[in-house]
Amino acid sequence: MNYRETLAYLEWLGHETLRAQFGLEKIRRLLAELGDPQTAYPSILIAGTNGKGSTAAMVEAILREAGLRTGLYTSPHLVRVEERIRVLGREIAPEELAALATRVRAVSEELLKRGEIEARPTYFEFLTAIGFAYFREKAIEIAVLEVGLGGRLDATNVVPPFLSLVTSIDIDHEQYLGSTIASIAREKAMIIKPGSRAVLARQHPEARAVLLARCRECEVPPIWADEAVEILGSEPDGRFAFAYRAASGERRSVRLNLRGRHQIENALVAIRAVEVLREMGYAIPEEAIHRGLESVEWPGRLEVVGPSSPLLLLDGAHNTAGARAVRAYLEEFARRPLTLVFGTMRDKRIAEMAAELFPLAEVLVLTRVSDERAAPLAQLLEQTADLRRRLGRPTEAVEPVENALDRARERTPPDGMICVTGSLYLVGEVKKWLARSYGEGGACD
Repeated sequence: MNYRETLAYLEWLGHETLRAQFGLEKIRRLLAELGDPQTAYPSILIAGTNGKGSTAAMVEAILREAGLRTGLYTSPHLVRVEERIRVLGREIAPEELAALATRVRAVSEELLKRGEIEARPTYFEFLTAIGFAYFREKAIEIAVLEVGLGGRLDATNVVPPFLSLVTSIDIDHEQYLGSTIASIAREKAMIIKPGSRAVLARQHPEARAVLLARCRECEVPPIWADEAVEILGSEPDGRFAFAYRAASGERRSVRLNLRGRHQIENALVAIRAVEVLREMGYAIPEEAIHRGLESVEWPGRLEVVGPSSPLLLLDGAHNTAGARAVRAYLEEFARRPLTLVFGTMRDKRIAEMAAELFPLAEVLVLTRVSDERAAPLAQLLEQTADLRRRLGRPTEAVEPVENALDRARERTPPDGMICVTGSLYLVGEVKKWLARSYGEGGACD
């Protein structure tokens, strides 16, 4: 397959979430036929409801600054599928993706023909196999893997035990993981395995209890990244500097390149993970921690993009906890007046997300993401009707997304801000529009 044929094949495999099939037998069989590439290097596996992508990006940036040959696997992508698979910070090339996709497809078809798997790999399984094979091909020294959904049955959870990180756990994907924090935590805790090490973020009491029980079961001593830190200051755009107590007992300070107070918790997990790696024999100087955290980029998370008049802020918050983090940022750092462009998936807690975000905006623009899982405008209007009535905010429902963004720009004065949030898929569509309108990237950062 060439690159275009690869993209078409991925689309043919079906929607990443709606067509998901959770289980490890198929991915294990596929990887075995590929020579078990995931065993060629140690992997850091990161689960959590929010913050796992940011934490993965931070850990990888630090390790790269330390001179390690890194692989980074994340999901979903915003604009290009190649974003998911990176070596030394560089995306897999389209021709490399196509070559590996051709091989993985041939292997999966042969397994299907022999009756050794019951169905073709899903979209996520297929890309996971490509990522693992690519990392072996590029002779990486260490992989940083973001769990796709849950943990127990996620395709990434086939890697040998090494180091597991769990960021904050909250309510999301209830139809797959359960409707309570404890049930969701049980799924995510399963990335902790006997023989591994575990670093855990601050958690709800219910999640904490589940994670501790899993650590006891696996005889893995937990390392909690939940201590208080000293805030040293923040920049006008919301980038924080803070001081923390290192494992050595020394006081250290760092400045974060990612925006938002919530990124401090993610950075603590990354720092504690790096300290564990040092104990395991990896040479990671203190300067690598500073340089990694001060330079790391993670698009679509409180990202300022495009022309600065009005300021355009993108954040892929896709659940109530994520919306709460965006609200905290906007309360502290938003320009006024604020226009909110909101679109999300139909299986989300839309009213709860709206309650966090809508009161902060002077103007509301609701839109529909171009995805079969997206909430239609009628659903967004219906589930936010009572809140909007109480707030009395001007509201428009506009699709497609580029028209909604144009309308937001018309309604926002040059000294104001537009915040686009509710879904990473929405953020991706806006970034594609910006690339068409202003050239690749279009970022102010």
